[in-house]
Amino acid sequence: MSKLVFITGASSGLGQALAWRYYQAGFTLALVARRVAELQAWVDAQGISADRCRIYSADVAVSDSIVAAGQACLVDQGVPDVVIANAGISIGMDSAVRGDLDVMTRTLAINLTGVAATFYPFVAAMAARGDGRLVGIGSVAGIRGLPGHGAYCASKAGVISYCESLRGELRPTGVKVVTICPGYIDTPLTQKNTYGMPFLMSPEAFSDKAFKTIEDGSSYQVIPWQMGVVAKLLRILPNSLFDKALSGRARKARSTE
Repeated sequence: MSKLVFITGASSGLGQALAWRYYQAGFTLALVARRVAELQAWVDAQGISADRCRIYSADVAVSDSIVAAGQACLVDQGVPDVVIANAGISIGMDSAVRGDLDVMTRTLAINLTGVAATFYPFVAAMAARGDGRLVGIGSVAGIRGLPGHGAYCASKAGVISYCESLRGELRPTGVKVVTICPGYIDTPLTQKNTYGMPFLMSPEAFSDKAFKTIEDGSSYQVIPWQMGVVAKLLRILPNSLFDKALSGRARKARSTE
């Protein structure tokens, strides 16, 4: 019997690239998205066999919705070997604008609480089995706050810390928690950016690196490696130098821009 991977945000970008990489590796797919018709069209176009793929409709921003999708997967396909909490959004915000507080609420609901809600249905079952991978997709943007990116940076910093906490909790069970922090990947999420994106990587190249990281059970990995170096430098850069370096940097577009 082939292994099973459960992936959220599978209708485009990183989620789609990861789904294809895992399918090529022989895994059976449990794919989650709000845009089910779009995901089904992609599955059909790729020639993915129906006996190795099941699609679940869920809104990761609503905990009960994604929990229900996970529970349906347990009933229909069994306990996954890998769960990848990939669904995420990136929208700029301005704390002086009332409407952007709602943007932050939704960003945190999807990018942070959504990760915990994605993992929830599988934690006990994986622990009882004594094996599995829970994968949280963070971001280099979670290392330090970037102007205009308050909601996104806060959510991804939360993912990094949350996964670190969960890793310690599950260590005795044999379940591994993997945190992957992408740099700039060429997806619909980044294609609207108006600023420079160093070391831009294709989704296919990212998925190859991520697959190996997850299979190895590494606890934390920045992809590509060059952004890992940048991340380490950002951690140690004094605030005065960090603020000066980002002075005048273009901000992430807000929802109304």
